[in-house]
Amino acid sequence: MVGAGPYGLSAAAHLRGAGVPVRIFGEVMGSWRHAMATGMFLKSTPAASDLSAPEPGGRLADFRRVHGEAELTELTPIPCEVFVRYGMWFRKRYVGEVESARAVAVDQAPPPGPGFLVRLDDGQEFPAAAVVVATGLNGLAHIPQELRRLAPEGPGVGALISHTSHHTDLSPYAGQRVAVVGGGQSALESAALLHESGADVQVLVREPRVLWGMKPDLVRPWTQRVAKPASPLGTGWVLAAVCKAPGGVRWLPAAARMLLFRRALGPSGGWWLRDRVSGIVPVRTSSRVTRAEAIASCVRLEIDEPGGSETLAVDHVIAATGYRLDLDALPFLSSTVRGAVACVPGSKAPHLSASFESSVPGLYFTGSLTAPMFGPMMRFVAGTEFAATRIAQHASQAPAIR
Repeated sequence: MVGAGPYGLSAAAHLRGAGVPVRIFGEVMGSWRHAMATGMFLKSTPAASDLSAPEPGGRLADFRRVHGEAELTELTPIPCEVFVRYGMWFRKRYVGEVESARAVAVDQAPPPGPGFLVRLDDGQEFPAAAVVVATGLNGLAHIPQELRRLAPEGPGVGALISHTSHHTDLSPYAGQRVAVVGGGQSALESAALLHESGADVQVLVREPRVLWGMKPDLVRPWTQRVAKPASPLGTGWVLAAVCKAPGGVRWLPAAARMLLFRRALGPSGGWWLRDRVSGIVPVRTSSRVTRAEAIASCVRLEIDEPGGSETLAVDHVIAATGYRLDLDALPFLSSTVRGAVACVPGSKAPHLSASFESSVPGLYFTGSLTAPMFGPMMRFVAGTEFAATRIAQHASQAPAIR
């Protein structure tokens, strides 16, 4: 198992529950600990934030109850630090040992042996009958080329341009001029935290308006429940359908699946965040950055807006421009393995069986990389149960693994 976030922990828990010997590598909840700024919250509701265990007792609500903490409701945003503590508890209870060593190479075993040869960063090598890739969004951060040119040596906290995933603390930008590019949750929440830390921040959004989630109504009349059924990702028949039957999404034509992947759940902010941004942080809609230029230690952005072009000078740019699913961004997979993995037409995401197995026998993927096959639920913690149960069931029946 490569990766120890929500999907990796859930898959490992089910594999071990099925009696499959498994080694899991990575830092437990690493991205949640190091790619989220202090003070951030989950966008999902408590009911959509459960990791998947092979037996009852592993939900977020169970964790809260065990520790004598109040149960969270749909009206309670979940702090990231609470979710990290939940993941650490889940690991101890259902997974056991997680090795901190990092997998640096996964290659197919030399003939005639089946399976893979795995090498770790400490030099250790060992054979594996199967490999599950559960690396989440690590390495998949996307920064548009026009902005990336601001940092020839690479974006990051110390450069003029960074991605939201580079930050664990936004307070060092106090007193600085910061432009946040993007209109989704990470952009809006980062902007709120920057403003609250004393930064002079502006948000540049391409769309004509910012979308906000609706405050949950805990007692909806039956007419609304029928018209817009609830799901882990929100209300509406489309979301309810793709959450109820992710396996059915896989049978759609590739073009339809990619359209669903790109259009479902576009950029928006959580309902609870609106009061911290609207009327407080300057948000410029219909704004497109056409040129970015470094001048000394500052950045000059040329922006196209309905009223014309404008130049904006800032000290730093934070790109909240999402992630791009790309197998080539997984350097631990050898070029031979990556070349043998069939991709979803129109993307660089792996084409998978109903059991999340790729075209390379024994190589499984889980998490965000599987969304073009199984739908938008795989982009969220809510998809852990669907993925983990199917991977474990298939792997436990494979003779080479048993």
